[in-house]
Amino acid sequence: MNNTEISKFHCPEEEKGTAGKMNLGYTYPMVRYTDMDENMKRDVVEVCNLACEKHTANNEMCAKMIKEVLDKKFGPSWHVVVGEGFGFEISYEVKKLLYMFFAGSLAVCVWKCSY
Repeated sequence: MNNTEISKFHCPEEEKGTAGKMNLGYTYPMVRYTDMDENMKRDVVEVCNLACEKHTANNEMCAKMIKEVLDKKFGPSWHVVVGEGFGFEISYEVKKLLYMFFAGSLAVCVWKCSY
C-alpha cells in the first residue's frame, strides 16, 4: 500500500480520542465493485473524488465533470450516475465499470459503453 492509499483511510478522530463517539459512517471513498485494472481504477477514483469534492451540492455538475474528464482521458463514451438510493442494470465494456461510495451515502457509478 502506498502513502496515497494510506491517507484515504486515515481517521483523525482516532488521534483526538473521539473515535466511536460520532456516528459518521465512513468518510473515505469506498469502491463497492470494479472490474478495472489497478491503474485505471486509481485514475477513475481520483477523478470521481475531485468532482464530488468540487460539486458537493450539485450531482448533475459532478456527473458532467466526471464524464468529460473520462471521455478525454480514456476516449468516449463514458456514462455516469451520481446520487443516493439508485439501482442499475447496464451493458458495459469489460474492464470499464466502477461503482463507489463517496463520503457516506453518495454513490457514483461510471461505465464505458461505445456500442
